[in-house]
Amino acid sequence: MKKTILALMTAGLMLGAASTTTMAAGKTIAVSWKTFQEERWKTDAAAIKAAVEAAGDKYVDTDAQGSAQKQAADIEGLISQKVDVIMVVAFDSDAILPSIKAINDAGIKAIAYDVQFEDPNALYITFDNVGVGRIMAKEVLKVKPEGNYAFIKGDKGDPNATFLFQGQLEVLKEAMDAGKIKNVCETFTDGWKPDNAQKNMEQCLTSTGNKVDAVLSENDGMASGVVAALTAQGMAGLPVSGQDGDLAAINRVALGTQTVSVWKNSTDLGNTAAAAAIALADGTAMDAIPGVGKFNGGKNKVEMNAILLAPTPITKDNVDVAITAGHITKDQACAGVAAGAAKGC
Repeated sequence: MKKTILALMTAGLMLGAASTTTMAAGKTIAVSWKTFQEERWKTDAAAIKAAVEAAGDKYVDTDAQGSAQKQAADIEGLISQKVDVIMVVAFDSDAILPSIKAINDAGIKAIAYDVQFEDPNALYITFDNVGVGRIMAKEVLKVKPEGNYAFIKGDKGDPNATFLFQGQLEVLKEAMDAGKIKNVCETFTDGWKPDNAQKNMEQCLTSTGNKVDAVLSENDGMASGVVAALTAQGMAGLPVSGQDGDLAAINRVALGTQTVSVWKNSTDLGNTAAAAAIALADGTAMDAIPGVGKFNGGKNKVEMNAILLAPTPITKDNVDVAITAGHITKDQACAGVAAGAAKGC
């Protein structure tokens, strides 16, 4: 799999945005969100809206509420408004393709925001999700180098679930081949919903007689369900992974009930996407946008222009990083945590 993965600094991205804001003023940048259920999307939305409006442009968005059908109708409505760029957080990456074709046919620029859909005319902007999976596995492996592992994956219709699992297996392959680690449960989770993840984890515990030593959960919301299931069986404290830097997850990391939350700074991602959208609205070619490289890591290997940012793992050893960055307050991160149990608390 050939791909270029780029770690970008926020300062450079904002510089790129500053160079296009004056020329692009008066444009309309739209976002089609798959759902606002998850805490993190509100952070992304705030960053994008602030950057777009600071450039003198108009921001509009829609919430598909976890429905592929509603997202298609939302995008049809945005096209009718004659917006200049549509960022799409796809609920279903295959089902969305007719809508992306409609965007292209209308002469509107499309951005695949955080969730890939495979279209060569769109710009893909996200974090390195295979890399996120690697980080999850590395951090859990440090704590539990041998034992029974459960894999609580995200929604089957979201390619990120597969990207993450791919990264996890890259790290764990040697230990699994040696028989040190055994995959005892592996399941997709409808809608990435915490309650579905809890049910999946409960079923895993039942099927194994509670013989689970570590859990690779693919995001923080699901990790909350996993931890709830473990706690109910008196198993709180088992290694559990997550991602997104949810505030409750960072507190769980500090408390020791979650091992790692891979923090994908949504403000950085939103600023990056806003800068790119402004540039596209102004007529800049996709491959001329700062930081763009090529990516063909999807299931159909469609080559796309892409910007992939590097994430930050948050563990008990660096909770202070999220506090210092202003992502979470010390009181929020350290609630109920014994002094000195986590760095920054």
